[in-house]
Amino acid sequence: MNSYLENKQKDFAAALDFFRKEISTLRTGRANPGVLDAVQVEAYGSSNPLNTVANISLSDARSILVVAWDKSILKSVEKAIVDAGLGLGVVNEGDKIRLTVPPLTEENRRELVKKLNEKMEKTRIILRNIREQVKAAIEKAFADKALGEDEKFRFVKELDEFTAKKNDELKEARDKKEKDIMEI
Repeated sequence: MNSYLENKQKDFAAALDFFRKEISTLRTGRANPGVLDAVQVEAYGSSNPLNTVANISLSDARSILVVAWDKSILKSVEKAIVDAGLGLGVVNEGDKIRLTVPPLTEENRRELVKKLNEKMEKTRIILRNIREQVKAAIEKAFADKALGEDEKFRFVKELDEFTAKKNDELKEARDKKEKDIMEI
């Protein structure tokens, strides 16, 4: 692998990791604690991620249990979950909060797939921009006579193959998530 591509390899990986993290928050028909990753709770005078103030676990395929470590912030946890607008049924049981995942309608599923496709397209644009940066560095090195023409074409071909591989990984992650969303 050429040095121009090696320098940006972490950027490609970061874009794919970001996409995987983003799509984990999309709801499927089954309970998934990942949908709560973005929930911020106002507690102790600051905003905290939900998983730092409570234990999150699955009780069955359609419900999530949230048990606050400090019972005094249970109302704040409940408010944060409701305000997040995740479309989950929220029941405060006094010592814990039970979240029920309602079954998705066909319309909800299509809307979630649309959001999934938007997130994928944003990630594709990020990958394309990284590719353009690497290609520009190769072109500049060629213009500065640091690379020969054969090297330039070999490096660009290697870049295109690497980018195609990353786009395939992106599509694979998207297809897997779409399957989870559309599964009844």
